[in-house]
Amino acid sequence: MKHIIGAASGKLKAPPARPGKVLQRVSSVGPAPRPTRGAAAETHAPVQVLAQAGGGLPAAPAQATQVTVDEDYAGQRLDNFLIRQLKGVPKTHVYRIIRSGEVRVNKGRAHADTRVEAGDVVRLPPVRTSERAGQKAQAMAEEVARHGASSTVGGYAPSREFPVLFEDEFLLAIDKPAGVAVHGGSGVSFGVIEQLRMARPGADFLELVHRLDRETSGVLLIAKRRMALKLLQEQFRERETDKVYLALVSGAWPASQRVIDKALHKYLLENGERRVKVVANDHPDGMRSVTLVKVKSAIAASPAAPATPLTLLEVTIKTGRTHQIRVHLAGEGHPIAGDDKYGDFELNKALQKSVDGAPALKRMFLHAWSLKFNHPKTRKTIQLQAALPDELQQFLPSRG
Repeated sequence: MKHIIGAASGKLKAPPARPGKVLQRVSSVGPAPRPTRGAAAETHAPVQVLAQAGGGLPAAPAQATQVTVDEDYAGQRLDNFLIRQLKGVPKTHVYRIIRSGEVRVNKGRAHADTRVEAGDVVRLPPVRTSERAGQKAQAMAEEVARHGASSTVGGYAPSREFPVLFEDEFLLAIDKPAGVAVHGGSGVSFGVIEQLRMARPGADFLELVHRLDRETSGVLLIAKRRMALKLLQEQFRERETDKVYLALVSGAWPASQRVIDKALHKYLLENGERRVKVVANDHPDGMRSVTLVKVKSAIAASPAAPATPLTLLEVTIKTGRTHQIRVHLAGEGHPIAGDDKYGDFELNKALQKSVDGAPALKRMFLHAWSLKFNHPKTRKTIQLQAALPDELQQFLPSRG
């Protein structure tokens, strides 16, 4: 169990037990924090977790510990900070020690929703847990080891790594395949992030920086430090990143049409499924959305749909709205080939067939091709590129 941000865990110490009693004391006094983890955290006294079953008096009272918040955890809620610090301690007990005032921030009482900041000193009281709870946690750990990490909506996520485009101690960039959600939810048991967490059990922190649609492939960023997550997401919000997609659309896109500046509005179908549509820019629920379009190449029609020419576009989004590219292009009369929500369904059906030996298109032709951003630590510009997947690349040569 970690008690210092960035410090290694202490060793278990088990004093001799008296007959008829099971008494275990765990004292964590970690070594100096790793230099790569930001600000140092000073320990004034060890945190002790006592586990006791059966009768008898508990061991001598343990002392509290003082933990200095690292910059990686600045802005985190106090309850979440404690849950991470006191792993294995029931959440109900965590909230109880906050309400009772046993937890202090800079020597003052605090609430569960208090945001801790870098340099704050948090007092952690000694906590107790039962031997049964420890056994339950061990059993759960063994179950996860066999079946995978618990997903966000129940069940288990299988361990999986993905092609790496870039990685250091702050961030990970992968080439996400089509057909894989980035996270669990909305009927999906697990996604990329849950699978990565299972594949990397030693990782302290893995969080999505941004999202891609399930059927979209390409560059996806994952933060490995909370500091990196905050700074990268800020770049996305402030439109300081350059995201370029490759999209194959039906029809001949006019080369003079380079900017789509139309508001989008999200709504739900009767079955609860989410959809997006173009609305007037002064629509009360519309959100301004800007997409830049450049013709990369004209593609000859597929033998399966000889009356419909195709165009390969480079698409840059200046705003990150849900389904923005798909809706904007479809709204201009040039839906993305293979798009099962906003596309030309008859065309999609035709393109799924192989005619005269031409490859079929079995997925939506939308790929997150390139991403440029500033590194969260060094501030140097990084530009990543993910090549078109084979199933998309093979669809092009015979027609262009």
